[in-house]
This record gives sequence, C-alpha cells and structure tokens, in this order.
Amino acid sequence: MNPGNPPSPGRTRVDVAVVGAGIAGLYALHRFRSRGLTVRVFEAADGVGGVWYWNRYPGARCDVESVDYSYSFDEDLQQEWDWSEKYAAQPEILAYLEHVADRFDLRRDIEFGTRVTDIRLDESSLTWEVDTDTGSRVTARFVVLATGPLSNANTPAIEGLDTFAGRLLHTSAWPHEGVDPTGQRVGVIGTGSSGIQAIPVLAEQAARLHVFQRTANYSVPAGNTALDDDTRRAQKAGYAQRRRLSMASGGGSPHRAHPKSALAVSEEERRAAYEQRWQLGGVLFSKTFPDQLTDPAANETARLFWEEKIRAELDDPRVAELLIPRDHPIGTKRICTDTNYYRTFNRENVQLVDLRATPIERIDAGGLHTTGSYFPLDTLVLATGFDAMTGSVAKIAITGRGGRTLNEAWAEGPVNYLGLGVPGFPNLFNLTGPGSPSVLANMVLHSELHVDWVAEAIGFVDGRGATALEARADAAAAWVAECAERASGTLMTRANSWYLGANIPGKPRVFMPFVSGFGVYGEIIAEVAAADYKGFDLLDR
Repeated sequence: MNPGNPPSPGRTRVDVAVVGAGIAGLYALHRFRSRGLTVRVFEAADGVGGVWYWNRYPGARCDVESVDYSYSFDEDLQQEWDWSEKYAAQPEILAYLEHVADRFDLRRDIEFGTRVTDIRLDESSLTWEVDTDTGSRVTARFVVLATGPLSNANTPAIEGLDTFAGRLLHTSAWPHEGVDPTGQRVGVIGTGSSGIQAIPVLAEQAARLHVFQRTANYSVPAGNTALDDDTRRAQKAGYAQRRRLSMASGGGSPHRAHPKSALAVSEEERRAAYEQRWQLGGVLFSKTFPDQLTDPAANETARLFWEEKIRAELDDPRVAELLIPRDHPIGTKRICTDTNYYRTFNRENVQLVDLRATPIERIDAGGLHTTGSYFPLDTLVLATGFDAMTGSVAKIAITGRGGRTLNEAWAEGPVNYLGLGVPGFPNLFNLTGPGSPSVLANMVLHSELHVDWVAEAIGFVDGRGATALEARADAAAAWVAECAERASGTLMTRANSWYLGANIPGKPRVFMPFVSGFGVYGEIIAEVAAADYKGFDLLDR
C-alpha cells in the first residue's frame, strides 16, 4: 500500500473503495483482498446480491443458464454448488450469492444500508474521498464502481401517479414479504423483461389483470427444466471446456452460432437451426446465425419463424397483432425469456390494452384513465425498467480533475476508454457499463473479466512505484468512435432501446454497449494491458 498523504480527519484510508455488493462487487472484494489490498465495499441494500436482492417480483428469473450464470474463479465453488433448474429463479440466485459472501468471508468488509453520495478527487495526492449517507467516510487510492447497469429504477412521469390510493409497486423494489393479489384488480404498465416474467404469475392470482402495453417485445420461451443429478455431474465434469468456450464467445455462454449465413442454407436446415435454439430457450435465439443482427434479410427469417411460433400460442388474431412487434428487428432489443407469457392472453381475466391507440391520460385514487377507457385498480405494478447503463453512476456526485463532475463529462453521452477508465478521473474504474459488452454478455463472467483486469492494473501501478493510471482523452475519444462504428455496422441502432437510452426522456441517444462480442472485447483489453496499458497515462503525484 502506498501511504501517500494522511487521510482527512474522520476518514479511514483503504486501497480500494468499491460501490456495490452485487455480482461484480462481491468478486472485486475477494479478488482485491487476495492481492493484499485493503478494501471497503459500500452497499445501499441490507444484504448482498445487487439486482437479485432488489428484483423479487413474481416470476423473476435469469435468462442465462444457471450453470453459466455463476462464478468461474474457484473450482471448489463450481463443484460444490448445485443448481436446481436450468434457469434459476431469483431466490436461488440470491441464495448462491449469499453462499459466496459467507464462503469467502466477504461481509466483514461490506457496509450495508450505506449509499455513496459523493466521490471527490484530491488532486494533490491523486486519492479519492468517498462520502456516504450514513456518515461513513474513506480515503481510497482506487475507486471501483460496481453499481450495475440495471439498478436505477425508471418511474414514468404519469399525471396523478402519486394520488393512487391502491398499492403501487415497482418490479425492481418488490416487497420482501411478497404480495398477494388474489381477488384483486391489477394493472401492469410495461411489457419488457420484468413485465413479461411477472404477468403470467399475476394472471393466475388476480381477479382481473390489465396489461398496459406501449411497445411489444420479442420473447422466447425459457424451456425451463429441473436439473437432475446426472445432468449436474455432466455439467461439472465439463466446466473447464464450457468456460473456455464462454470466454471466447459473443455473449459469454458456450453455445456457438451456425457456421453459415441464414441465407446460405436451405429452408429445412434454417428451420432446424431455429428450432434447436427455440428449444434451448431464451436470448440466444438472436444468435442462431452469425448474420442475424447485421443483415436485414437474415433477420427477417428469424422474425418470421418467431411470429409463426407466437401466433400458434394465441387464440385471438387481434391480440396477436398487438403482441407482435413491428417497429424493430428481432434481437435489436434484448429478447425476453418467458414462461407461458403469450398463452396468458388467452385467459378470460386478462386484458391487453394498446397504449399506442389509447395512451394513458392520468391516474387517480381509484385507477387509470386512458384516452379510451377507465380501469379501476386495486394494485398497480410499474414494470418500467431502468435508467440503464449510466443511471446508477449518475446518482452519485463524482468529481474529478478541475472540479468537473462525471455527469458533466458525460452530458452528451458516456465517454470512456475500454468501458473502464475515464479521462480526468484517475484510478476510478467503472465495471460492466457503457463502452463494454455489458448486458449483451453473461454478466457474471463479464464481472470477473473486468475485476481481473482492474486488479492487474492496480498491480501494474504499484509495481512501477507509481500513483495512478488515467485514461487519455484521445484514447477515450477513439474508443467511443470505435464503439459507435461497430454498432452502426449492425441492426442494433434500428431499435429505440434502452441500449440507446431511448426509454429516458432527455437522455442523449448514444448506443452504449460494445457490440462485437465478449470474446473480441476480452482480447482487446488484454492487448492493452500487455502493451503496458496503452492509452492510459501512468502518473506520479
């Protein structure tokens, strides 16, 4: 540890301050501590888990196979944990993360119920002063933002929302004791991932369920199954190869796209490939063929296959027309993963309300007004997603060189180098956010990739007897341009998605993730590290 200047009065000095105790934050604590660094983690929740601590809505489930959505850094951990299902539900994922926290004795360095409010650079020492809402304060040589790209809830500005006298819920802040909507009139606003998962469960309990849809989304059945002992043994025996394939893949899972274009195979072979992915379930349907997200004609073959499947699920063709997206190519918004979502609209107690035709006017104490009808409600569920990628970081007052805040630096869109470093903010690293594959990849392996890179970067700084590593402005500008160019070569920018910030009024429209694949990205950041962190300046005070 570089002693530097003494900390300000009332502050504890640590090597690394980590914001967030979710998947990335937990591994960061373990990894940095194993290097002999002192670490303090600040977590706003009362427990570990991040998004899996907060998102307890009915039906909450991962859309990456459980066996892959798990840490790879410890072989004993891989072998000892048994997943019960192909796609784990929220309680099981949270139990796994709690097990990890206990197994590696992580809780002793985490301050729970503590929200970071301010992070300020001391330019004289190139250290960071971190303040919290509980009065806990530290001075840190390094700050790692593990806030997660999907953790700042988006609450829509609907007139009268605060006057609703029934129960108002957001899927990202579901009551821990659960909610019983039996016999109630329930409304759900939003048909993104959380809405698509919650709606079938709510429909089984509510007397009446009104689904308010502004934009239809593509969803693929999860095909979830229980895992038996033989399946688990086979998975664990093949973990090494499975992880190698995942780290080199486009999305952080071991499944490979068909080697040929969707347009270069026969109709029979193409349908067989789509059917195989359909049975696999979930988001990987968009990666059946390598050109699905670059060639509109190839994409259309996937869309037509999907539409045929969905129409077969629905009894009413008019409802089908509303549930089939017409405004974006399939896969350009994250494909959702569901269990009986479309069949839910065959139920007599479920009504789909098209907000494109009859927008919401206002909410009053008793229910919701659209331009066409009034819907009396006992419970209203906001499944309206997040201010993604940058929203959680934006809530913290982060001040770098010259008193410039990160929000000022990112006013026109996030500017960073490799998705990790930001010019003007030495020794501050952001994990799994803009400029990286982020939510386009398996977030557990992505977290490990980023944390390992930062740990080695800290070792590089200390090994050179230096004080800080800071991304250069020219390198960041080039990276932002490269990410934009890569995105423009795909169909991804043709959707008004939260990848672009399109769900947040006034947010700059910038495609934020790195689109060229998890494996490609891993090679790029490894090459930068091998070249003595090319694009970063190594600084002394």
